Amino acid sequence: MTDTPTKSPDSDAAIADFGIDTTSRTASEAIGDYFRRLRGGELGALPALLGLLVLVLVFTGLSDSFLTLNNIANLFAQGGGQTIIAMGIVPVLLLGEIDLSAGTASGVCASVMALHFTQNGNLLGALGSTLFYGFVIGAVVAVALCVLMRIWIGAALSAGMILIFLLGIPANPWIEMLLAVCIGAVIGSLTGALVSKIGIPAFVVTLALFIAWYGVVLALVGEGGTVPIRDSQVLFDVANGNLNVIGSWVMFVVAGGGYAGVVLFRHFSRLRHGLVAQPTSLVAGKAAAVLVLGAVATYLMCVNRSPNPNLTTIEGIPYVVPIILVLLVAGTFVLDRTRYGRHVYAVGGNKEAARRAGVKVDKIRMSVFIICSSVAAIGAIVYSSKVGSVDGNAGNGNTLLFAVGAAVIGGTSLFGGRGRLRDAVIGGLVLATVQNGLGLLGYQADTVNITTGLVLLVAAAVDALSRRRAAAAR
Repeated sequence: MTDTPTKSPDSDAAIADFGIDTTSRTASEAIGDYFRRLRGGELGALPALLGLLVLVLVFTGLSDSFLTLNNIANLFAQGGGQTIIAMGIVPVLLLGEIDLSAGTASGVCASVMALHFTQNGNLLGALGSTLFYGFVIGAVVAVALCVLMRIWIGAALSAGMILIFLLGIPANPWIEMLLAVCIGAVIGSLTGALVSKIGIPAFVVTLALFIAWYGVVLALVGEGGTVPIRDSQVLFDVANGNLNVIGSWVMFVVAGGGYAGVVLFRHFSRLRHGLVAQPTSLVAGKAAAVLVLGAVATYLMCVNRSPNPNLTTIEGIPYVVPIILVLLVAGTFVLDRTRYGRHVYAVGGNKEAARRAGVKVDKIRMSVFIICSSVAAIGAIVYSSKVGSVDGNAGNGNTLLFAVGAAVIGGTSLFGGRGRLRDAVIGGLVLATVQNGLGLLGYQADTVNITTGLVLLVAAAVDALSRRRAAAAR
């Protein structure tokens, strides 16, 4: 029998003291451990961050317009839609699955949203009876499937779509956006059920639906057709509007202060309970760095960045930024701090082991597709807002490829079990920087696509090599 060590009252007081660092590692040991993990193949988002830094330096040197405040603000709006879709794809990739239909599914959401707005809620007249009742029946099936699998949020959103369709609620921008998310949930429920309950491989299901949803978009909008949403100031401002100066600083205080508060609270909570924690100096330094960078960025965004300052004023943080931040914080909390999130990583790491441990694997698999399509609908709202309309190619083309590329470039593994929601944001910034920078230099779509493909190939190679090194280190 061994004696259990006890802590003296003096040690308890020391642990509670803000200025005393009671950990099992010094700062130098923690930094050394980080570099050992890097050498062991645990690279995380580091390659993407280094790539982003290189791209910024290159484009700044080649174009005088790249690092201007107006262009940086436009960069967020230009890449916002694909970044948000990438965030929705991350949970699917964590399971080692793929959703090839997320792009065109977002196009369906955007098309119905736009038609509901332009037709003042008369979707039966806008869609025709076949498509109208097809959507309603699909939503009814989605509700039943979600209730059967006990995915209540999916059931609620699917039921919301039925109500909006059948009640003929007049045009309202907030109802339009809610409708888009509800349709995304219906699509995700049907996709997830085919994968998890029927057992069809996700690649096959989503490839088939990619084609089918594109056909639905063409049926809704028409080949070469366009449905404008610019007349709604709320819908147009989603990607083109900005917070005012006061609102921008309030956002900084809430976001930056909240981040620093949570990080420090968790750190000292671990110390109070005698758990191993990072050195206080490193934790405080990280929180301070985030606050300083956030304050600088907020200040710069609050400067008038109008090309013609004598004629108009453009200042404040773009609305896209808080939208992405809210999704990032909420999604990170769910994946990192809830039982559901732990189950997602468990299924992605070893599906059979998770099943034997009592995890409801089919429910988890279905739920990530609901998340993916619902978040893709938010991405559709953003990219439709940016151009002020929805056309027959909504969600088609490179939308999905760039979204998946953003997640992978940021560090999410295609093999499942490894990745964070922030990876999609970092990867989205990389791709937006490539597209924006090459556009400023006058390069056409061919060069942009070739460069983007090469960046994605490098990211996939880094992922494969890091996994091999990590396996060898074990």
